Amino acid sequence: MTQIALPPLAALIDAIPDYGREVARNLQVLAEDATLTDQQKWGCFLACAHGIGVASVVRTFEAEAQVRLSPEVADAARSAAARMGMTNIYYRALHLMQNHVYEALPTRLRMNLAAPVGVDRLDFELWALAVSAINGCSACLDAHEGELKKHGVEPAVVQTALRISAVVHAASRVTASAEAAASF
Repeated sequence: MTQIALPPLAALIDAIPDYGREVARNLQVLAEDATLTDQQKWGCFLACAHGIGVASVVRTFEAEAQVRLSPEVADAARSAAARMGMTNIYYRALHLMQNHVYEALPTRLRMNLAAPVGVDRLDFELWALAVSAINGCSACLDAHEGELKKHGVEPAVVQTALRISAVVHAASRVTASAEAAASF
């Protein structure tokens, strides 16, 4: 009997151990959620996967992106993860340090604040917000949420992006742990 290959996300959900069933269920629910546009949703999944960097989860969302996003949009989602990987660490450190003299200094990090060509700026802001949640940078969370709010983005949209970041993070941790345990 020939075994039929599952679509990438279904295969990831199926691979999550029973102890992570809530995580698996939330992945399924968010994949079906209609609060975000498809571009916002799948870009958010992809940006979060890249923001965490667990190989099997990145591969899952890369495969989903190939059928759900244009190459330009997928690249913009990856760019959101890369940019936040840098800025979240820098601004989180400034926020955590008690010596505030560093806040007055120029960042001297190259940062193009515009969204990449071919993607809506608000979508990029949403992906940056989601990755900032994973990286725990309150300054970046406030900045990106403020930009979204200024343009009338509904709180439910922001909340859904945050839910995606939480669930992709949990799925990545469970997947990495299960892979490590299986090799033991």
